[in-house]
Amino acid sequence: MDTPQRDQIIACIVDALKELNEELNLAELNEPDESTPLYGTRGTLDSMALVNLCVLVEENIEEELGLAISLTDERAMSQKTSPFVQVKRLARYIETLLQDEQ
Repeated sequence: MDTPQRDQIIACIVDALKELNEELNLAELNEPDESTPLYGTRGTLDSMALVNLCVLVEENIEEELGLAISLTDERAMSQKTSPFVQVKRLARYIETLLQDEQ
Protein backbone atom coordinates (compact mmCIF):
# COMPACT_ATOMS: atom_id res chain seq x y z
CA MET A 1 0.00 0.00 0.00
CA ASP A 2 1.33 3.41 -0.98
CA THR A 3 1.63 6.00 1.76
CA PRO A 4 1.49 9.78 1.30
CA GLN A 5 5.22 9.84 1.97
CA ARG A 6 5.84 7.17 -0.68
CA ASP A 7 3.83 9.21 -3.16
CA GLN A 8 6.07 12.20 -2.39
CA ILE A 9 9.18 10.04 -2.79
CA ILE A 10 7.98 8.69 -6.15
CA ALA A 11 7.30 12.27 -7.27
CA CYS A 12 10.86 13.22 -6.28
CA ILE A 13 12.27 10.31 -8.29
CA VAL A 14 10.05 11.01 -11.32
CA ASP A 15 11.01 14.70 -11.26
CA ALA A 16 14.70 13.74 -11.10
CA LEU A 17 14.24 11.37 -14.05
CA LYS A 18 12.57 14.09 -16.10
CA GLU A 19 15.40 16.50 -15.31
CA LEU A 20 18.03 13.88 -16.15
CA ASN A 21 16.24 13.01 -19.38
CA GLU A 22 16.58 16.62 -20.57
CA GLU A 23 20.24 15.68 -21.10
CA LEU A 24 19.85 12.01 -22.04
CA ASN A 25 16.82 12.36 -24.32
CA LEU A 26 15.81 8.69 -23.94
CA ALA A 27 12.37 7.75 -25.24
CA GLU A 28 11.98 5.24 -22.38
CA LEU A 29 12.14 8.10 -19.87
CA ASN A 30 9.72 10.52 -21.56
CA GLU A 31 6.84 9.57 -19.23
CA PRO A 32 8.43 7.98 -16.15
CA ASP A 33 6.23 6.45 -13.47
CA GLU A 34 6.63 4.02 -10.58
CA SER A 35 7.10 1.03 -12.90
CA THR A 36 9.87 2.65 -14.99
CA PRO A 37 12.99 0.45 -15.11
CA LEU A 38 16.15 2.30 -14.11
CA TYR A 39 19.31 0.23 -14.02
CA GLY A 40 20.23 -3.37 -14.73
CA THR A 41 19.07 -5.79 -17.38
CA ARG A 42 15.80 -3.95 -18.14
CA GLY A 43 16.99 -0.48 -17.23
CA THR A 44 17.96 2.32 -19.58
CA LEU A 45 20.50 4.11 -17.38
CA ASP A 46 24.23 3.49 -17.53
CA SER A 47 26.34 3.79 -14.38
CA MET A 48 27.11 7.49 -14.87
CA ALA A 49 23.45 8.35 -15.45
CA LEU A 50 22.55 6.35 -12.32
CA VAL A 51 25.01 8.39 -10.24
CA ASN A 52 23.51 11.60 -11.63
CA LEU A 53 20.00 10.33 -10.85
CA CYS A 54 21.01 9.54 -7.26
CA VAL A 55 22.34 13.07 -6.76
CA LEU A 56 19.16 14.61 -8.20
CA VAL A 57 16.91 12.37 -6.08
CA GLU A 58 18.89 13.17 -2.92
CA GLU A 59 18.51 16.89 -3.66
CA ASN A 60 14.77 16.53 -4.35
CA ILE A 61 14.20 14.54 -1.14
CA GLU A 62 16.03 17.15 0.90
CA GLU A 63 14.12 19.99 -0.77
CA GLU A 64 10.66 18.36 -0.58
CA LEU A 65 10.89 16.44 2.69
CA GLY A 66 13.63 18.33 4.50
CA LEU A 67 15.65 15.17 5.07
CA ALA A 68 19.18 14.34 3.93
CA ILE A 69 19.84 10.83 2.65
CA SER A 70 22.65 9.05 0.83
CA LEU A 71 21.68 6.59 -1.89
CA THR A 72 25.18 5.48 -2.78
CA ASP A 73 26.40 4.01 0.48
CA GLU A 74 27.40 0.46 1.39
CA ARG A 75 23.87 -0.37 2.50
CA ALA A 76 22.44 0.29 -0.97
CA MET A 77 25.17 -1.69 -2.69
CA SER A 78 24.82 -4.68 -0.38
CA GLN A 79 21.09 -5.24 -0.95
CA LYS A 80 20.18 -8.70 -2.23
CA THR A 81 18.04 -7.04 -4.89
CA SER A 82 19.30 -3.67 -6.07
CA PRO A 83 17.10 -0.72 -5.09
CA PHE A 84 18.02 0.87 -8.43
CA VAL A 85 16.20 -1.52 -10.80
CA GLN A 86 12.86 0.33 -10.82
CA VAL A 87 11.32 3.57 -9.54
CA LYS A 88 8.98 1.72 -7.16
CA ARG A 89 11.82 -0.29 -5.61
CA LEU A 90 13.94 2.84 -5.19
CA ALA A 91 11.01 4.58 -3.50
CA ARG A 92 10.63 1.68 -1.04
CA TYR A 93 14.35 1.80 -0.28
CA ILE A 94 14.24 5.56 0.33
CA GLU A 95 11.21 5.12 2.57
CA THR A 96 13.19 2.57 4.61
CA LEU A 97 16.13 4.98 4.88
CA LEU A 98 13.84 7.75 6.09
CA GLN A 99 12.17 5.47 8.67
CA ASP A 100 15.58 4.42 9.98
CA GLU A 101 16.54 8.09 10.40
CA GLN A 102 13.55 8.75 12.66
